[in-house]
Amino acid sequence: MIRHLLLGSALALSTTAALSQEGGTPMTAEQRTRAAIAKIEELNPRLNAVIAVDPTAVDQARALDRNRRARGPLHGMPILIKDNIETSGPLPTTAGSLALADNVTGRDAPLVARLRAAGAVIMGKANLSEWANIRSSDSISGGSAVGGQVRNPYALNRNPCGSSSGSAVAVASGMVPAAIGTETDGSITCPAAINGIVGFKPSVGLVSRTHVVPISHSQDTPGPMTLTVRDAALIMNAIAAADPADPATAEANARREDYVGALRPDALRGARLGVMRFSSGFGTDAAFEAALDTLRAQGAVLVEITEFSGRQEIGRNEIIVLLAELKHDMNIYLATLPASVRTRTLADVIAFNAEHRAAEMPLFTQDLFEQAEATAGLDEAYRTARATSLRLAGPEGIDRLLREHDVVALVGPTRPAAWLIDAVHGDQSPGGGAGGTLAAVAGYPHLTVPMGAVRGLPVGLSFIGAKWSDARILALGYSYEQASRARFAPRFLPSIEEGEEVARHLRPAARP
Repeated sequence: MIRHLLLGSALALSTTAALSQEGGTPMTAEQRTRAAIAKIEELNPRLNAVIAVDPTAVDQARALDRNRRARGPLHGMPILIKDNIETSGPLPTTAGSLALADNVTGRDAPLVARLRAAGAVIMGKANLSEWANIRSSDSISGGSAVGGQVRNPYALNRNPCGSSSGSAVAVASGMVPAAIGTETDGSITCPAAINGIVGFKPSVGLVSRTHVVPISHSQDTPGPMTLTVRDAALIMNAIAAADPADPATAEANARREDYVGALRPDALRGARLGVMRFSSGFGTDAAFEAALDTLRAQGAVLVEITEFSGRQEIGRNEIIVLLAELKHDMNIYLATLPASVRTRTLADVIAFNAEHRAAEMPLFTQDLFEQAEATAGLDEAYRTARATSLRLAGPEGIDRLLREHDVVALVGPTRPAAWLIDAVHGDQSPGGGAGGTLAAVAGYPHLTVPMGAVRGLPVGLSFIGAKWSDARILALGYSYEQASRARFAPRFLPSIEEGEEVARHLRPAARP
């Protein structure tokens, strides 16, 4: 199993808005990097958010400090990379699985190369739901054989959601100001919301997926997970670009914008927003109503949308697509790996898991892998399912809702508050957040911003828009964020019931 490689210790790191020492002197890249390492050393034993720190991180930072004439927009920003995204250097890319423990490719994914070029320090690898949550239908989000179980920093017995669990928790807990996650359906936005941070799933095709362990070429996309919308926009400026090796990005250079330049505190003024009542509830009503009040106060015009049909049909077709593309795309990816990696096909991975069951997540099955292996590939049934799910989520879903209600974006609560980690029953989410599936299947942008709390646990507000409306969605979320200031810091409670605001209601009532 991979062990954590931790270097040095230094001052604590919080957010990119507080990057100066006492007296106002800006921190150097090396100081920021050492501060991040110190925070990882302090917090990761409790949280399991980081699989490994890159032993070259301090050297990267020193090189940036020496090259003062070529400082990029992300100069010295420590960034963790979800461990299904390749980075050059000594660390393997495991997707959380022991089957890829020797997967040291020596290559940067194009998005990582662009982060380096913008001045970021690549700190190492964030833990995740193993194989990005596509191995088993009964697993716990945030659990992997390589990294263990990620813990929610607001209550350690609560689920961090997934699959970009470690990326979210590392940012929420203050280990790093930013991380990169990936999403197929909810894997950026759910953990971001549940851990009280900003998460942005871009339009599919805006960011390269090359050298990213795949699930679905139709729905996969990397994206930023940050403390602020501005930092998400900064990262998008760096990573949005065409990649000849990823045909989905053919339009990226023509569609990319200055995402930071588009941010305006008054972006909500006059904006017509569709309120997704069909995707609301699940314990978030009070926080959501407060968020709607904030939107109105900033000049947004809110339009109620009470009904949307077709969600079940989207789901039935989506799983057909994901399983077929998983087998097809994974086999292509695995064939490119170094000879040290013996699992060259999905069937090999299934066999590896069976052979090493005692170490390789023994509490859970690999039923989704087995279902994917049984598919017939990208056949007619697959093509029909993809056409159906895309039509219902895109042209007849988000596009129709925007057009018929004359709105520029949709808003709703992202997900319910965090549920318990449960090794007996697996993930037991109360459900909700169907708007995120629409955006995921259609490949449209989806931003979640902290919205407040439910019993001391964070929840997020979603902004969803049309394909390529990424800049506007970020601007709307920024305007809300600046007005609401709804994010609050985690307390690392063993359970939320130990927080006084809950605990006092669990004691016997005083007799009158």
